[in-house]
Amino acid sequence: MGGGLTNPSAVDEPVAAGFPGALLAHLDVAVVVPTYRRPSMLAACLAALCEQDFPPDRYEIVVCDDGPDDATRACVERFARSQAERGLAVRYVPVTRTQGPAGARNAGWREARAPVIAFTDDDTLPDPHWLTAGVEALARGAAAATGAIVVPLPPTPTDYEADASGLERAEFATANAFVARSFLVTTGGFDERFTSAWREDSDLQFTLMQAGGEIVRAPDAVVVHPVRPAHWGVSIAQQKKSQFDALLYKKHPELFKTRIRSTPPLLYYAILCAALIMLIGASVGDTATALTALIAWLGLTGYFCMIRLRGRDHGIRHIAEMAWTSIPIPFLSIFWRLYGAFRFRVFFL
Repeated sequence: MGGGLTNPSAVDEPVAAGFPGALLAHLDVAVVVPTYRRPSMLAACLAALCEQDFPPDRYEIVVCDDGPDDATRACVERFARSQAERGLAVRYVPVTRTQGPAGARNAGWREARAPVIAFTDDDTLPDPHWLTAGVEALARGAAAATGAIVVPLPPTPTDYEADASGLERAEFATANAFVARSFLVTTGGFDERFTSAWREDSDLQFTLMQAGGEIVRAPDAVVVHPVRPAHWGVSIAQQKKSQFDALLYKKHPELFKTRIRSTPPLLYYAILCAALIMLIGASVGDTATALTALIAWLGLTGYFCMIRLRGRDHGIRHIAEMAWTSIPIPFLSIFWRLYGAFRFRVFFL
């Protein structure tokens, strides 16, 4: 596979010899992999990337270490040594300026030396045909292509596993995306204010669309995305990501309204209202109102828990986790959305 499959608009960028990110004529695509202190997962991803059916001297792998550590560097250097003889460059880029996946990916594509940038995550397993299919999807000048993501699940997944499987239905996810470097240069790439792995890919998608770039599908570019282990009660910590909905809304209000659910479930607000009425009733000595609101709050919270368990794992441990986490989630979700509205100075509820 030669240079004819690359985006013709991308190769018009000026090249400065020795400058980080200077394009190399023999490279068609650079794979950018952000990582953060999980070298064993990274090793599995790199092994899959090294087994692509793409000519090894036509692509490079750039690993962006968002929490530079010796184990990750050693892992990358081991692959770099083993692949050098084949002509495949595996490069390590420590990221220290801006933390978060958006900043790490920016560091990666700016160091990359190819006109097409392939993004994936350190916990994916790209299919051997992944690169070939993704690069071919951009052959006619599209700004970006999004491939297929497969999330293997057990017959009765946990709430966390089912939530992770939403990647399979995402319009655009950087776990499997190909972007013409010229469009990244034009738009500036990722907004580094998205410091969590949440909405930064939708922001790039909307930015590319508003810049007039076409985003196409690459169904044959497949990555498997196993659900990585998570600690008990992980859904509580995940609510913090809701603040970035406000930033995405501020930047792309119309696209947010049409493509992203604009508010938390009304059930969350009902639970909040019941809790507030209960507290107010108790504070003024209105026992009947407080008791009625308490019953309503218990019923709504129980209903929320039942929804989360529908079609899910019914093991005792998981039921206990859902019962416990269903109590704070509605309040935390609304709090972090309001926090995001204040932080990013936008009216967003």
